Amino acid sequence: MAVQYFFPNDKVQFERNVSHFDLDKCQFEKKEINICIFSDSNLKCAIELKFPRNGQVPETMFSFCKDILFLEQLVMAGFESAHFIALVDEHLFYEGQTGGIYGLFRNGQPITGLINKPTGAKDSSVLINGS
Repeated sequence: MAVQYFFPNDKVQFERNVSHFDLDKCQFEKKEINICIFSDSNLKCAIELKFPRNGQVPETMFSFCKDILFLEQLVMAGFESAHFIALVDEHLFYEGQTGGIYGLFRNGQPITGLINKPTGAKDSSVLINGS
């Protein structure tokens, strides 16, 4: 069944730059939306997808948080809804210690507030207002 059947008046596009919607890309954590659904007059849905394959578990978890912040920014800019989907096949994403960033993904804690980069220079952070 074609996507157009479900969204007859909407466009579904992949890797769409935020500037396409007359948004200032300097105001956003990222520049491109993985999947977006919109019409000429309505920003309906933004979706970020992740399927990490290279290990680097704590860094990837931080990247997930950056994606969630990006989606939060898109909703604040006018998108009706936003969704984050992560598929993992590495057990370290959901098993092991529960301190620090790991607790956000292994312990059922809400992903909210100030989240610091867990490794390296630890020189960046994201602030997620919702949860």
